[in-house]
Amino acid sequence: MYLIVGLGNPEDEYSKTRHNMGFNTINKLAEKYNIEVKQKKFQALFGSGIINGEKVILLKPQTYMNLSGNSVKEVIDFFKIDLKNLIIIYDDMDIEPGKIKVRKKGSAGGHNGIKSIIQQLGTEEFGRIRIGIGRPEHKGDEINYVIGAIPEEDNIKLKEGIEKARDAVIELLKNGIDSSMNKFN
Repeated sequence: MYLIVGLGNPEDEYSKTRHNMGFNTINKLAEKYNIEVKQKKFQALFGSGIINGEKVILLKPQTYMNLSGNSVKEVIDFFKIDLKNLIIIYDDMDIEPGKIKVRKKGSAGGHNGIKSIIQQLGTEEFGRIRIGIGRPEHKGDEINYVIGAIPEEDNIKLKEGIEKARDAVIELLKNGIDSSMNKFN
């Protein structure tokens, strides 16, 4: 069983922000594979189904970004999920919009959601798909950039990144993380 987690913030005001790229990718996967992500448990919304012959849980923590690890840990402990079957999808300012990076492990790189997950799990050894959102024009404006409204012209590239992240998950489930890294990095 795979646990595929999209990071984001739960309230409607954040739904169309750069910080919700993970949630948006989960929504795309759920739509493509008819998986309802509506069950409320583990401080999250989740649903389960089959993608490429693999049983998956799609998870959207409802804890706010900085506490995402609390929800992820609850699900891993409850379902006894092997960390090699954990995939976290999230936004990354160090990658240009429209691009993604697939990795087997790594540091938090300043991302508070990943920091929380690493802290709760006690390891950096889990897969991740980072969706590029680029950097704000002015240094020091990072918070407004990630949780503020997205100008329409930026939306096109961000949607490309979400679709690539969805496809990277599908490839990973079909042929493994190395194949997904080779195809999408």
